[in-house]
Amino acid sequence: MFVSLFFVPVCRRWLLCLVAWLCCASLAGAQVPQNGIEESTRQWVEQALKTAQASSGVAVPLRMEVTVGQLDPRLRLAPCERIEPYLPVGTRLWGRTRLALRCAIGPSRWNVFLPITIKATGPAWVLTGPVASGAVLTEAHAMQAQVDWAAENDTVLVDPAQWVGKTTVRALSAGQALRQSMLRAPPLFQAGSQVRVLSKGGGFTISGSGQAMGPAGAGDTVRVRMPNGKIISGVVTQEGLVETQF
Repeated sequence: MFVSLFFVPVCRRWLLCLVAWLCCASLAGAQVPQNGIEESTRQWVEQALKTAQASSGVAVPLRMEVTVGQLDPRLRLAPCERIEPYLPVGTRLWGRTRLALRCAIGPSRWNVFLPITIKATGPAWVLTGPVASGAVLTEAHAMQAQVDWAAENDTVLVDPAQWVGKTTVRALSAGQALRQSMLRAPPLFQAGSQVRVLSKGGGFTISGSGQAMGPAGAGDTVRVRMPNGKIISGVVTQEGLVETQF
């Protein structure tokens, strides 16, 4: 089955549309009793999801689901003519999060936080059995299934090219969806190996060699001791070269 590599960008674009909608929307005229705020918010968020999807201009590949929690039952909120929802600083519309509600027009201004859970169900690769730390993954290790991308903040790997041949950084369990932080590229050289170093600057490239101070794979940053004793840092290429920038 073909899995689009545009899943993550599309999802982010969709979420940005939702954030924009949140910034200008309100529960206008909502003289809502406290025990009705949760239900009104659920309806409002569902409408926000539909509006964000339509505004994004693309088909959202993830099935989004929002569950609204409950306010602290000890709260006694004054009637409010207009309630404005907003995102607290540092809050993401992903997984377990919270939405803030404030009374913009009313006899008494108040501000409360309502817990919400956002699920984003879509295709991923899940392990068919337990995998030991340091194992090199093959196509036989995983199968495609629908999972909640928002269950963790880590990026889901949707293309086999992103994980086949990679090494696990810790022991993994059957049923786990493969995510970016679980894997690393296999080392192309070990500590003490002689490596070729390419130093690039404006219009020039200097080639040299040095001794790697640790193992590293493609995309890793590694420290290299040069013949003059100077230690530099560079990024390992697919060919096993170490590139630095001036």
